[in-house]
Amino acid sequence: MRIAILGNSGSGKSTLARWLAARAGAAMLDLDTVAWEPGRIAVPRSPAEAQADVRAFCAASANWVVEGCYAGLIAVAIEHGARLLFMNPGRTQCEANCRARPWEPHKYASREEQDQRLAFLLEWVAGYYTRDGEMSLAGHRACFEAYAGSKTEVTEQPALDPPSAQALQWLR
Repeated sequence: MRIAILGNSGSGKSTLARWLAARAGAAMLDLDTVAWEPGRIAVPRSPAEAQADVRAFCAASANWVVEGCYAGLIAVAIEHGARLLFMNPGRTQCEANCRARPWEPHKYASREEQDQRLAFLLEWVAGYYTRDGEMSLAGHRACFEAYAGSKTEVTEQPALDPPSAQALQWLR
């Protein structure tokens, strides 16, 4: 199983990726961990370094899940024959998921720090639909449409407990 998950912040990428990886015993890569300097979420790494890390991760295992909002890094993962899942549940669902998300210790030193940045995150989510670039709806749509491999646009949050038939199919 090789799955690449692309979508807006709050679209359910991380939740689905963790669920798939746990069920399949697959390795998982959150692209935030390669896109930014370690411990410095506001300092981007060079694209070449991040791409090299994605290639190395994908080559290291037959079973993996890669997730993130970086169309350029997802494009590297799908070079390895992955199924592409484009999480696109809409702004309202993304905002609700952001408000309910658990603490992300790989991004924030504390839950309080994460909560202080919620307003910025919600602005980022809203801007997804109008901005340009690889972290926009337009960028994600272009990546999705250009991919000739197995792909699915997911417009509703998939049920995971109990799992929907669609979620179970992605495990194959």
